[in-house]
Amino acid sequence: MILLYELQKRMANLRPTTTVVTTPTGARYVERRKSLTADEADPSSPVQLEARQYGFVVDTKPDAVPACILSDFLYLGSQDAVSVENVKNYKLTHILSVGIETPDIELPTTVKCKYLPCLDLPETDLLQYVLPVSIDFIEEARSAKGCVLVHCNAGVSRSASVVIAYLIQRRDMSFEEAYNLVKSWRPCIQPNAGFMQQLKQYNRNYAN
Repeated sequence: MILLYELQKRMANLRPTTTVVTTPTGARYVERRKSLTADEADPSSPVQLEARQYGFVVDTKPDAVPACILSDFLYLGSQDAVSVENVKNYKLTHILSVGIETPDIELPTTVKCKYLPCLDLPETDLLQYVLPVSIDFIEEARSAKGCVLVHCNAGVSRSASVVIAYLIQRRDMSFEEAYNLVKSWRPCIQPNAGFMQQLKQYNRNYAN
């Protein structure tokens, strides 16, 4: 009992602490020593605003069917679309993994895979490295009369941005035309705000 008393006494003298906790949905909370307080009530809270801006997509169900953006050549999807079955069904010869490693499955040795590091953050620079390398890889598949699947984690932001850029450069589409085409075949796409700005700049660069 004396030890318990001493512990309680020392705990009472501890300095207050707070910890920011991120849930699997991207929501963020301030955890205090004896309570958990959500910042949902105040929409101006910097913690909650950060959660809205940078929360990530939760994969609640398989998204295994890739969208065909250009007939029999260019496909867009999530990481769930990378499978031996899809390689066979869609005659895939190339797989471009943007920001996420190619899933660890036994793909046929005839399939050429490429991984590009890329964070889904507005400040990530697509123009300098990601888009040039991606477009060259996609064009390599086209030149070889193959089929390429471009994917990221959810097939919403990073891989969609790459496909839109390809259409702008190689198919002479405006940003609006390319975005609307990709959106029509994969309605869930939503490049983050920074990527949207960079794609519009990319469009201006090729329009001049």
